[in-house]
Amino acid sequence: MRLLLIEDDDILGEGLRDYLRAEGHVVDWCRDLKAVGALHGEPFDAWLVDWQLPDGSGLQWLQRARQRGDTTPALMLTARDQLQHRIEGLDSGADDYLVKPFEPEELTARLRAVSRRRGGGAGPRLIFGAVEIDLAAKTVFVQGRRHELTAREWAVLEALALRAGRIVPKADLEHLVLGFESELASNALEVHVSALRRKLGREVIDTVRGLGYRIGEAAP
Repeated sequence: MRLLLIEDDDILGEGLRDYLRAEGHVVDWCRDLKAVGALHGEPFDAWLVDWQLPDGSGLQWLQRARQRGDTTPALMLTARDQLQHRIEGLDSGADDYLVKPFEPEELTARLRAVSRRRGGGAGPRLIFGAVEIDLAAKTVFVQGRRHELTAREWAVLEALALRAGRIVPKADLEHLVLGFESELASNALEVHVSALRRKLGREVIDTVRGLGYRIGEAAP
């Protein structure tokens, strides 16, 4: 997943960034809202938002995003542990609320949960015809047989699966796979999509000419 981490504490931010990257996620780390503004319009799978930031309120930033109609899953990361704080955070648009200090393993489990809800999956596995994707284990099966994917192939497949039924523009998919600061070779995305089709079947990923890529709706 591509994650936006909004956290002003250098030690916590660096630790979370490194841990999440080691888990295979793409992480853009911003220490304040001004830095977040530079990423406006960038696609993310989830936001990790600290409540109090040097130049404003992360919660108010989230409220404004929701008012604009942005439905990106959001987890509040905050030391505010009172019941009224949790209620305010959730009512303001957060999908989950995690009180500091917390274990990073719990954070990744909560990320998987909100991503499944966004993708319409009731469990950790999404089924597309003969293809079954286990988001938690980062594995994929075709007719019950496991297929090995490279890290980049998995990133492409996960990004499409979490947006099942929707066209994902090529530029958005590139940023979801590598992040804002990285660059793909001009044909790199096509290479990864072709590899996925060879391994999983050509019918799994559709090319919508001139628009992008799409994976079908997951089975209930």
